[in-house]
Amino acid sequence: MSDEEQTLRRFFTPEGRLRDLPTRHLKRRVVLDRIAQRFEPGRRYDWREVDAILKEIHPDHAALRRYLVDDGFLTRQDDVYWRSGGTFEV
Repeated sequence: MSDEEQTLRRFFTPEGRLRDLPTRHLKRRVVLDRIAQRFEPGRRYDWREVDAILKEIHPDHAALRRYLVDDGFLTRQDDVYWRSGGTFEV
């Protein structure tokens, strides 16, 4: 099992809920990358949609949103968000 898979198993429940956020930046980026994959590339989301998606994962949706923006997985402009980073399935 790869380090990335171990990190994901450690921090996500089998149902896809986030147990807690890693404190180490490299592990947090793995977790954020997985969360960012819930956002469709090229689609614009208002903040309510972003919060609804993140609430399905973890109660502290505001912290998740902030980390996603700060680490470049989502971009925000005028309360509109879009996916701007992370890995993409092809």
